[in-house]
Amino acid sequence: MNGERMSAKEYQASLATPKRGNKYGAKRTLLDGILFDSKAEASFYAVLKQREKAGEVTDIERQREYDLMVNGVLVARYRADFVFFDRRDRSRRVVDIKGVATRDFTMKRKLMKACFGIEVEVIR
Repeated sequence: MNGERMSAKEYQASLATPKRGNKYGAKRTLLDGILFDSKAEASFYAVLKQREKAGEVTDIERQREYDLMVNGVLVARYRADFVFFDRRDRSRRVVDIKGVATRDFTMKRKLMKACFGIEVEVIR
């Protein structure tokens, strides 16, 4: 999902629809009306929201997309799980929750560094 909320009824309907399971074993998880790709992602979001209430982080974005361009050519798109400003570190952080770092993710992570100078943090 791209950050949209769903009602309980919509969530139940999504569960009733037979879908192929995640090949890495991730379990979709509903939290605050948001359907996350994994329990780990939902858990990280919960911690982020607590940190936001405490004033430690601001500007939380979910599923932010970056166009990865080389010499004016779109090579790929990267969708970050979370982007936020960490007031303690005084830095914008880009975080991806991964159980398994695929070859595609590894390449996109390198492109993020090369194109934008952004180091994508991986939380396992």
